[in-house]
Amino acid sequence: MVTKALVATAAFNAFTGVSAFWRMQCHGRTGVARIDPIMDFGTASTHAHALHGSSALSSTSTNDDLKAGNCTSCAVKQDRSAYWHPALYFQDDSTGEFELVEQVGGMLAYYLLRNPEGDGKVEAFPDGFRMIAGSTKRRSYTLGNVDEADPPTYNWASLGQTTQSDLAERALGFNCLDYDKAAEGSLYRHFLPDKAYLDANCKSGLRLEIMFPSCWDGKNVDSADHKSHMAYPNLVGDGQCPEDFPVRLVTLFYEVIWSTKSDLFEGRSGQFVIANGDPTGFGYHADFMTGWDKDFLQDAVDRCTNESGELFDCPTFMENGPLQTEQEQSECLLEDPEIDLSVDSVLGIAIKALPGNVQIIGSGSGDSGSTSTSKSAGFIDSLTSAFGFGSTPTTTSHSAPTLSYNSATSDSLGVPGGAFIESETSSSEVTPTSSPTPDVGIQAVPTSFLTTTPPAQPQVTSEPGVSYEVVSTEIVTQGSKVQEIVWKEAVVYVTEDSVTTTTVQAAPAKRSDNPEKARRNHWLRHQHHGRRG
Repeated sequence: MVTKALVATAAFNAFTGVSAFWRMQCHGRTGVARIDPIMDFGTASTHAHALHGSSALSSTSTNDDLKAGNCTSCAVKQDRSAYWHPALYFQDDSTGEFELVEQVGGMLAYYLLRNPEGDGKVEAFPDGFRMIAGSTKRRSYTLGNVDEADPPTYNWASLGQTTQSDLAERALGFNCLDYDKAAEGSLYRHFLPDKAYLDANCKSGLRLEIMFPSCWDGKNVDSADHKSHMAYPNLVGDGQCPEDFPVRLVTLFYEVIWSTKSDLFEGRSGQFVIANGDPTGFGYHADFMTGWDKDFLQDAVDRCTNESGELFDCPTFMENGPLQTEQEQSECLLEDPEIDLSVDSVLGIAIKALPGNVQIIGSGSGDSGSTSTSKSAGFIDSLTSAFGFGSTPTTTSHSAPTLSYNSATSDSLGVPGGAFIESETSSSEVTPTSSPTPDVGIQAVPTSFLTTTPPAQPQVTSEPGVSYEVVSTEIVTQGSKVQEIVWKEAVVYVTEDSVTTTTVQAAPAKRSDNPEKARRNHWLRHQHHGRRG
């Protein structure tokens, strides 16, 4: 008889029963350019994007083009998808000029295998599939006071906050990073904090987050607005799909860290602004075009059932490996950089205008109105603005709201937009046990997929009948040092002997509150933090 001592993901599984996922590491960036073949096919995008994935991405790319790319900036070489999102800039108050902010560790694309409905089937992205999340023109928040945390998810319906527009507003996150504190929850804050707040509270940078819709109409791989063929489930990242969108696809979630606390900006007055001219964050958005072979991705979806989120725990990837190293990912660049659309990505270089001569437009305009985020540019401006050397744009004032730093707790399950999994189990039924703070720095892991503190684990013992299995891993970053923590679960083998009518059962091994950790240290120049799922 085999008895599992502890189930580390009990709180996570309480709602969906399935928590498998993997985090696609895309340490490389193929370029920074005004390229967006979804929204601006065959022409310059209105603003600059940071590009990841297939080297074949261009202003005229098709999904088949991506598949034929020479390389990918992501860890799994079969993933020729394209992932992109607007870059982040700093504008100096004294000069009005802009500087590109350093992007730390590339990006992470989480592939979350969630479907609490019916048979729980999750389907791979169909051939030719593409979608966008977010609205570049949005400059307002309509779901109450943005200075306050979201209400619990079970209140959203009664508050009338489950329209697709509502859910999209809650699908954005701006996570204040301080590795000396417990992590904030993902999708906790829905706006871009101002520089004063970032300087005072977010010494490890700012992580921008976005959840994509996962409910598909089952028919169209694209739509006129590149959104209408998809819908959010009623909890943003989980829950039930609308009736007209019966097919559950993989749930995509992007994370990108920007070094807002860089020495380049120390002691300088100014503001951070997204490349589409947005100082509010409400207009943050992202794009995805699949470059997977559908059958290969479906095999991964069906077989990558490990809850660690690690790529090396997925048999589909390891059988078709090896995974690409960080260096190999970083060496993958655009095959056709389209020089007139490329953007200077050298840090510390000041430019007079955002690429595309984009105006800065603050709160109060956008989707709730009809204000454009960019002004029209003449021929000369179009050429010069490809590198950001255009005329100085018009700037509107913006006062950022404030939502205090707040570490996520087990009570937060279900609070921020469904990135947390809401538990229907009472707190008395699942009570995580706190553990000592690791000496390598606080886990830089938003508890959107579990709790901020790991449950207590059995004590390491040499007693017979006790073995340990790896059930989960964590990656903790402190400066340039990255430590991987492997959580093990005790499996206690108990022998039952029958003598006539009497059964004697051996006592299980004594449990301890001290976790057993196997630690593997890695020194990396740039390493994105990981997250448990």
